[in-house]
Amino acid sequence: MKRWLMLGTVLALFSPIFAQEDLRQAEELYRQGKFSAALTSYENCLKNYPKDPFVYYNIGNCYFKMGSKGLAAANYYRAFRLAPRDADIRHNLELTLAAGGERLVPAGVPVVLHKLFFGLSYNELKGLVYILFWLTCLLAWIGLLRRKLSYWTLVACIGLTLCAGWLYARGRLEQENLAVIASPSAEIRSGPGTNFPASASAAQGHLVTIQDEKDAWYQVILPSQGLRGWIEKDTVEKI
Repeated sequence: MKRWLMLGTVLALFSPIFAQEDLRQAEELYRQGKFSAALTSYENCLKNYPKDPFVYYNIGNCYFKMGSKGLAAANYYRAFRLAPRDADIRHNLELTLAAGGERLVPAGVPVVLHKLFFGLSYNELKGLVYILFWLTCLLAWIGLLRRKLSYWTLVACIGLTLCAGWLYARGRLEQENLAVIASPSAEIRSGPGTNFPASASAAQGHLVTIQDEKDAWYQVILPSQGLRGWIEKDTVEKI
């Protein structure tokens, strides 16, 4: 038993080194133009770095180089959720979405406002709300002891209210069941089957929101076009 415990301890100590080696290998394969091999290496890296936005970003780069812009967009979007301030991630996501006739920034929304809204990741925003909550509680408690609430208590309370509303809005977006068209094109049908007529088609890289599923079909909404219908599951990549 002691021998197994020692072996486990050694593996735990050296696992970060092995993980870094996997990343270096993936980067070298990408530089050599071996995109399929690099993709496999990066996907293996996700086992050690499941929340690393730049692993998803590099997976997206591999798919982009291989001509799979839909799968590239899905991985860029995963990276964007984790690191929304990164300019390269945002640029590549916008580029792949535009190739499918889609936009990251909804029509009518100023780019500056969109960048401000995604100025923090969801987890960062959640942490900020927790800090403001406890700060407000502390200031309120001090104010009760002094029998006078300070100006800073009001400021903290307003900040907490605004950030809580911001978190709620971002949470609604995080809960959306988003997917990207991964095949060259996909037909939107009026029902879950090829016997139903196709009412429209969506190009690779187009964003859809999954509403329901039945057998091998998803019921989806195309937000940018206001279309609703059914699409085969194997034509999309869930984000």
